Amino acid sequence: MGLRELITDVWSWLDYKPVMADPRRPGRNAWAELTSSWVPDEDLRRLAAYRLLAAYDSNQAGQVAASTGDDEVGSERRELGDASKLVDTALGYLLGSEQTITVAGAEHAGDEPTSEAAVALAVQDKLRAWAEKELLPLRVQQAERTAILLGDAVYSLAWDPAKGRVLLRTWDPGLYFPEWPEDGEQDGAEFPMRVHLAWELPEDKRRGLKARLRRITYELGPITAASQPGTAKNGNAVREYVYASDGTPVLSKGDSLNGDTGVITRTYPWAPGRPTPWTCYLTDAEWELDDLKYADFLYDLPMDKAAYRVRADGEVLDRLDLRVDFIPLVQVNNSIPASGEHWGKPTVATVLQALDELSATDTDSSGASATTGSPIIGLAGARLPIDRATGQPLPVKVRAGTVWQLNDNGRMDVLDTSAQLAELRSRVDHILDRIAANSRLTAAGLGTLDPTALPSGYALQLALGPLDSLVAAMRLARDHKYAVLLRMVQRLHQAGQAPGWPMGESLSARVVWGPHTPTDRAGVLDEVVKGVEAGVLSVETGVRMLQSAGYPIEDAQREILRIEARAFEQAAQLADATGDSAAVRAFLGLPEVDPEMSAVPLIPAAEDG
Repeated sequence: MGLRELITDVWSWLDYKPVMADPRRPGRNAWAELTSSWVPDEDLRRLAAYRLLAAYDSNQAGQVAASTGDDEVGSERRELGDASKLVDTALGYLLGSEQTITVAGAEHAGDEPTSEAAVALAVQDKLRAWAEKELLPLRVQQAERTAILLGDAVYSLAWDPAKGRVLLRTWDPGLYFPEWPEDGEQDGAEFPMRVHLAWELPEDKRRGLKARLRRITYELGPITAASQPGTAKNGNAVREYVYASDGTPVLSKGDSLNGDTGVITRTYPWAPGRPTPWTCYLTDAEWELDDLKYADFLYDLPMDKAAYRVRADGEVLDRLDLRVDFIPLVQVNNSIPASGEHWGKPTVATVLQALDELSATDTDSSGASATTGSPIIGLAGARLPIDRATGQPLPVKVRAGTVWQLNDNGRMDVLDTSAQLAELRSRVDHILDRIAANSRLTAAGLGTLDPTALPSGYALQLALGPLDSLVAAMRLARDHKYAVLLRMVQRLHQAGQAPGWPMGESLSARVVWGPHTPTDRAGVLDEVVKGVEAGVLSVETGVRMLQSAGYPIEDAQREILRIEARAFEQAAQLADATGDSAAVRAFLGLPEVDPEMSAVPLIPAAEDG
């Protein structure tokens, strides 16, 4: 590869694979669908990388190498699931023991009975109920494994009127095609204005359908006149814009038209008092592959040849106004992208060549073990059996109990390959150590470290240091994306007018990850008890620490209320300090005293004498 052909981008760590140099080059194409005319050139390297990584995960890297001509014996290469183990191990540490949705301010709903705290607690309960119905932990695990393996994952959200809630779905990033501005000034942390989900549909001869391309497009654009389902001249379903007899656009409910500028604005429930001219349009269409020319790329397909899909309620998905001012898609990166980049890096990226070395060593070890278990034997002066038909010596095989008769000067030599096999096994251990170190999963994290090699728990903590930094970076790359996802969930419920969801500004919600390594629960409990008793830690902070340590506390606020309801010593101190029985009853969670209830007089103590 010459200097002019050297490519340095987010996929450069795969450039040692010849198929990555030019995925369209004849003879180097392991998957014909990547060279379809509709696939943009700038996405070919990304899709080829996804396919290679998926092959490593399914122990098919050797087959891919053999099919592309990169390795003649690739199909015989031994692959023992090391890449899949790295992905699953990283996934387990990333997710931790559990994932919890929290809303800022909800923890103060008990001790600070304000309207803001009550709303925060209500939204938190709503989000957790939604997460349970949508199987959020399962969806997160599904998406995050894809992100760790391929570098990215995609969530989509859609309002379902029949179920009355937002539906959550995960997508393969190979189907995700965002459009970024050509000026290159948009930062990687920003969001695109137009996004496509596209894939090919195979030919269905039974139904008489040809091979097609399906493309789902989300696009932010100016609000236009109201539209309704209609029919084009060729009989296809389309959407038609509605105008009055004088040519003025008919507005949707809640929209307003500025007569001077002609701009239509809309006020969304999550932005009261701030009209905006933007909305999101959804288009879902299909094209027959035979109708597409070589110059018809995904981003500019001929719309006159499109067949728009029709939703179950009769709405034609041709720039359907979703009545939200955001694209309900969230791309999750496995790592923090470099400046100007939009794609994450897989966990196995930096150790992929080491995985190749490990596979090659396993292949050599398999061959060496065969000659060690069934050694090659050289015979001299032996009387071998003769085939009576041909007069040639019959092949000799080593079996248990075999006896050869040798002449006086006969000799038997055995080829001993056990030393080579031991060296190969030692090399496997060496490569595994390099993989553990360079992936930052560490030998302790992968479970290959000898426990007796660690003199103390502090030594184990130091050994897990790179793993801690890796998990912290992975979670940092995701925190903002999941906050955006939960904000979209709130807004879609508001747009769908779901009962019980408060209107107004969206509240800050986030996903809290559980501990990724075992914690000293007894030590944390002792620290919390001493801190709360000494007054240097609040009960709220102490309960959060116990929750993070893995104690079975489902709701921190309810746990605090249970603790306070039994804190009779603190209640007595509160009574002595304030003399206010109402405050004491509120502290213990007891109802107020009925004012009509008569007080019971106390008998004064008898005086001495």
